[in-house]
Amino acid sequence: MAPLDFPEFPVLIGQTGPNNGQKWNLKDTLLIGRDPECDVVIPDRQVSRYHARITITKEGVQVEDLGSKNGTFLNGRIVQEPAFLLDGDLVQIALIQKIVFLNSDATLPMDLESSANITFKGRLYIDPKSRRVWILDQEVIPHLSAPQFRLLDALYQQQGRVIPRQEIIHIVWEDEEAEGITDQALDALIRRLRERIASIDPDHNYIATIRGHGLRLDNPK
Repeated sequence: MAPLDFPEFPVLIGQTGPNNGQKWNLKDTLLIGRDPECDVVIPDRQVSRYHARITITKEGVQVEDLGSKNGTFLNGRIVQEPAFLLDGDLVQIALIQKIVFLNSDATLPMDLESSANITFKGRLYIDPKSRRVWILDQEVIPHLSAPQFRLLDALYQQQGRVIPRQEIIHIVWEDEEAEGITDQALDALIRRLRERIASIDPDHNYIATIRGHGLRLDNPK
């Protein structure tokens, strides 16, 4: 299968695990597993010899579990059928290796080592390049799902402004998908994001609901 005509190749970045910080350009298919012949080799017994496969298709980029013993996960959910990847999605191989998917090299995260030089300007801090989030100097691990991150980043980039719910829907879900998104779906996303934040800082409500208007980030120093 010949690679599709992408202006820039999608990129996979190892975030934690044996391949932390490594980068793979996705030009066709990447085979992930313990076997030395794999494109991404993870030398751990929890990883199957041929564990997972990430492939460019006509419809988009897919991740597929290859009948592994310990599972492949997409944004914390086990992959049972091939699933399409969105920019910022997190793929986890067993409990060993996390890999972030980026649409292209243009959105390549910062060097993970540079996080030591971050200056925190509030209780919550986002690095948009690496899609990493800190609360009270503690990084949110596992990382937020792509929709959770887009919601929080939208509020973070416009701190102090009340963002209308419909505008948030169009930010979190691209325009074509946004037409079918209900208020209930947005409420569920907000609830899950609040739960993730509260797992680190239960004493402050960062995402304030302004009834009849929208949402605002409350991020004190």
